[in-house]
Amino acid sequence: MSTTATTVLVVFILSVVMIMSGRGGGNFYVAALVLLGTPMHTASTTSQFILLGSALSGALIFGKARTLSWRLALFFGGLNASMAFVGGFVAHSFTGVALKAALSVLLFIAGVTMLMPEKQGRKTADRRPGYWNLQEGGETYVVDLKVAVPLTLATGFFSGMVGISGGSFLVPLMVIGCGVPIRVAVGTATAMLAATALAGFTGNALHGGFSPSLAIPAAAAAVVGGILGGKVALKTKPKSLKTISGLLTIAAAIFMLVSALGVI
Repeated sequence: MSTTATTVLVVFILSVVMIMSGRGGGNFYVAALVLLGTPMHTASTTSQFILLGSALSGALIFGKARTLSWRLALFFGGLNASMAFVGGFVAHSFTGVALKAALSVLLFIAGVTMLMPEKQGRKTADRRPGYWNLQEGGETYVVDLKVAVPLTLATGFFSGMVGISGGSFLVPLMVIGCGVPIRVAVGTATAMLAATALAGFTGNALHGGFSPSLAIPAAAAAVVGGILGGKVALKTKPKSLKTISGLLTIAAAIFMLVSALGVI
């Protein structure tokens, strides 16, 4: 099997698993591409292109099933995407070792947090300044903006810098920080990932490193995988979905740390 064919197969499998848990899986894509011989900057740019395809297809499935909040997606997605562009643009000015090590610690914390009991969304609105009250599908979500906004901006910046999607942080942020049900959080994060991936890809691509012969077939596989992953997520029990998301985040942390240490 050729290297491109192997890459396409790996991307397809990863996209199914990642989209069903509300993350793009950029850290896994980057690691896989590097293992298959792709230069790091090309792998980072290609990863963002792959994320764009899988996230768009996954968001289509979740949107049809009405398991995502477009208001949350547009607001936090815009913040995330703007900083992802900045992160992607300045990425070539830094070495990735320290950044990956720090990111692995944050991912591990986010993963462990997801394995804890789920916080229930508040049933009554909070009218104090700095709180955003959302009522959707019979549920009331109270978003603490002074916490959620800076965390979202930081997530976008570091995600764009190292070529990952940020879903590993966005899902815990919504579930644990805002009390959003796991299905809605997964669907909403997937929609936000598309904007983040586009911004991160643009920032990286301005410095070159885009290989259409590799990225286009891989992204096509990711689109199919994203559709399948979205359908699987809708049929998975919320508790199981939350556990899967937490375990995958911890796995991503280990992957990132191993990468930072130069093992892969």
